[in-house]
Amino acid sequence: MASPLEGRRWWLAGIGGAGMSGYALLARAWGAEVRGWDRARTPYLERLQDIDVDISEDPPPAPEGWEAYVSSAFTGLVAGKSRAELLAELVSLRETLVVAGAHGKTTTAGMIAFCLARLGRDPAWLIGGDIPQLGSNAGTGEGWLVVEGDESDRTIAALRPRIAVVTNVDLDHHTTFGSRAEVEALFENWLADVPDVVRGDELPPYHGRLALSGEHNRRNAASALAALAYTGVSPEQAEPVLAEFTGAGRRLERRGEAGGVELYDDYAHHPAEIGATLQAARDGGRLLVLFQPHLYSRTRHLARELAAALAAADAVAVAEIYAAREQPVAGVSGKLIVDALAERRPGMPLAWTPALADGARFLAQHARAGDRILTVGAGDVDRAGALLLELLG
Repeated sequence: MASPLEGRRWWLAGIGGAGMSGYALLARAWGAEVRGWDRARTPYLERLQDIDVDISEDPPPAPEGWEAYVSSAFTGLVAGKSRAELLAELVSLRETLVVAGAHGKTTTAGMIAFCLARLGRDPAWLIGGDIPQLGSNAGTGEGWLVVEGDESDRTIAALRPRIAVVTNVDLDHHTTFGSRAEVEALFENWLADVPDVVRGDELPPYHGRLALSGEHNRRNAASALAALAYTGVSPEQAEPVLAEFTGAGRRLERRGEAGGVELYDDYAHHPAEIGATLQAARDGGRLLVLFQPHLYSRTRHLARELAAALAAADAVAVAEIYAAREQPVAGVSGKLIVDALAERRPGMPLAWTPALADGARFLAQHARAGDRILTVGAGDVDRAGALLLELLG
């Protein structure tokens, strides 16, 4: 394998994150020496066992003579270049395909990498969620590099791929963008420098065989097939393989069954995503949802829209906001969504349960055989799954 990073020494702050851990894996495979730091040991570090990682509350200084790159989670706390600069360099070293957009980019990137891998094209990939059939969110093959891009902090603008996919455009990051028009402008400026472009919202949904349910996944599949065509993979080659793709982790992922009730987990955190997930999850029975809002800014701006999407369920428990990178905002909590939902669906079984465990208990009490329970959100709501199965058993 070529070693374009031979002689480089990279120290990564936040190396345990989904993104940075993948960058570390690929940088090492391409010849760099890699070390790093994080505040806590994460499952992603299990794949970096031969990389020296410091785990401590406070970051140590970068080793003398090493290039420091810093996760966006630690911007301002640790000195160094940004995550975007690191990814931009990796993208510059290989024929790259970047998948971006408000919704569906993890699944679409996973579809593309899966098809390339199964067809013997030996891809590398950096994807923001686990792809179980590929064994990881990152891979180090010698073919195309498939990357999930991120517009949330405008880092997508630094990437110069050969092929770009924009699945769709929506306003999802209210601390970065003041309007949808700003998001559209970011993508338009970025795509101007890309040779081959796929615009998913201009494509008809794919009507072939898929293992994944939901209209949104048929749109993801259409984007994936169009991008694969630019890599030299014909639809006739790709479609039989695409039919075998079973999805990304935390995307309507079945977690078990107890007491005749099925449990699913999904990463949806925007109203459009929640609506698509609930529609795809419908199977004749009732849908009960434990929803954990993600970010104070999103909840403040989209509380009523989130409630409208959740109104498609039959019972809902709303937990407290998962803060992630934001500080609390006075007067903003998950109860904003509960109040809007109570107004929209009076009489619906509904609860404001700041603690995930309380939400799990509420739904378990209302569940009956034939129902489906969904844990929904981009935070750690999936932790409630084990308790739900225990309560239902």
